[in-house]
Amino acid sequence: MSRDRAVDALRAYAIGGVVLGHWLVTGLVLTGDGGLHQASPLTALPDLAPMTWVLQTLGLFFFTAGFGSTRSLARHPGGAGGWLAGRLWRLLLPAVALLGVGAAVLLAATVVGTSDDTLAVALRLAVSPLWFLLPLVILVAVTGPLRVAVRRWGVVRCVAPAVAVVAAVDLAVRLLPSGTDLPPVTVLAAWSVPYLLGVAHADGRLDGRRAGATVAAGGAVALAALVALGYPVSAVGVPGAGVSNLNPPSLLVVALAVTQVGLGLLARPALHRLLTRPLPGRAVTEVNRSAVRIYLWHQPVLVAVTALTARGGLALPGLHTAPDAPGWVLARCCWLPLLAVVLVTVVRVGQPGRGVRAGAARRRQPGGGGLSGRSAECAPAAPQVYDHRRSGPPDLQEVIAVRDSDPPSRGRADGQSR
Repeated sequence: MSRDRAVDALRAYAIGGVVLGHWLVTGLVLTGDGGLHQASPLTALPDLAPMTWVLQTLGLFFFTAGFGSTRSLARHPGGAGGWLAGRLWRLLLPAVALLGVGAAVLLAATVVGTSDDTLAVALRLAVSPLWFLLPLVILVAVTGPLRVAVRRWGVVRCVAPAVAVVAAVDLAVRLLPSGTDLPPVTVLAAWSVPYLLGVAHADGRLDGRRAGATVAAGGAVALAALVALGYPVSAVGVPGAGVSNLNPPSLLVVALAVTQVGLGLLARPALHRLLTRPLPGRAVTEVNRSAVRIYLWHQPVLVAVTALTARGGLALPGLHTAPDAPGWVLARCCWLPLLAVVLVTVVRVGQPGRGVRAGAARRRQPGGGGLSGRSAECAPAAPQVYDHRRSGPPDLQEVIAVRDSDPPSRGRADGQSR
């Protein structure tokens, strides 16, 4: 079995960036009646907006999804229908589990008298991460045609229509009256750009430092031009702002995704060297094994920890206080280890049979920190026998099966007389 460990590292960084970003920009303020309402530090601290370029990593998430889906489809032994069914099952099952457990928890919270404000915030934050399923499911379903298109026309011609759609919606948002409802076409068009880059990379079309430098430079130039044209600097939505770069996704988000992908391609050699170390290798493997669960559960964990600690009626700094000063950011950073421990516990509990799978993975890959049994980048290695004494490409050797009780056959096999 083989994996592209650099892509594993990029996926782990993407998931970590989303989780850390949400935990840092989601303030839950304790009100006088014991309820919680949502606030964002970006409203009072606009100087933090450039940090969102590092922590808003959804583009890398869709890039690695495109890479993984293409690799998985190309190496699937059956038809595309069976592959798609298995792929969607692994995507949707954690979401169904989240909805079931979340409904039970909300029902219990209602019974014990939790305030309506807290319930509303909990429901909104628990459901909001599910938006990514719709564009991701659609893109996964059309992975085969997208691969054919990239091979026929090239990645630039394939992403150009998607970029044009996003640009047209951006123009409409600025020209039409405020509050005008527009079809959510950019949710699919914007994230199809990094997904297509992942498809191209899996097909060997974005290999090498020159390709990575070209992609990164193109994205960076576009980012600078869009900021100069007046696009908001924040890569996420800011409460009270007239225009958001994320709802709907704007050209700035697309340019940021392209830049991140290019930098990730440039970092491939360094990532490979990093993952030869046991601790980073194991960490990346664990994150990849539970990527969807981590993404889906990180916001419910934040709400649960905040709501449970608020039962005492004491407003804890960084957890229940208003995010209106730099001190709040420092205090929230002190809470991150506790949130991470709770999230890891929840994810581990939600993985039945995890120990058996992990043991089997370690047996398959003794030195690499484990392997996800059905991950997108896994492929059975070709059963070959080769001459390990040569430094060049392995030469296929003839294998003769013999029995110990057949000395003449043994002589023919090893070239010695018996």
